[in-house]
Amino acid sequence: MRLASDHNDQIRRPDSELLGVQDVTSALMVSVLALAEVRRSAPSTAANQADRICDLIRSQAWTEAALALLEFGLPQWKLRSITYEDDEWFCSLDKRWPLPAWLDDIVTVCHPVLPLAILAAFVETCAVTSRSTEAARTVPSVQPAANAAVCCDNFF
Repeated sequence: MRLASDHNDQIRRPDSELLGVQDVTSALMVSVLALAEVRRSAPSTAANQADRICDLIRSQAWTEAALALLEFGLPQWKLRSITYEDDEWFCSLDKRWPLPAWLDDIVTVCHPVLPLAILAAFVETCAVTSRSTEAARTVPSVQPAANAAVCCDNFF
């Protein structure tokens, strides 16, 4: 159970960093990349993609790096929309693109800086998916009754 606790702590750290940040930094991008690498299940292709993201971070291509992080860390989630309204960027991610918005699981986050909106959506989606997988893993335990009879007849 310690692994799940460590994973949740890693999710909370970048999220708390993103709350008050107004500028993108290399350290912030690297911490979100570390979160994406923890979530990644296929290590064979992960090295090439992580190297590409590190190159984007070094060149300070923040938006491209944030979009590459989405693709790398959440391959089953897709970018649904990015809109600019009232001096804020709204970034929406969802699981199943062809479904209408009201039927799908959508994560929407807003921030005044575009790459930070994308990163915040990434971190929020990681938190949502980790909560849902924890809930799916819990199975209620049922104790058999001492005097319960089970019918095993075959009626065919």
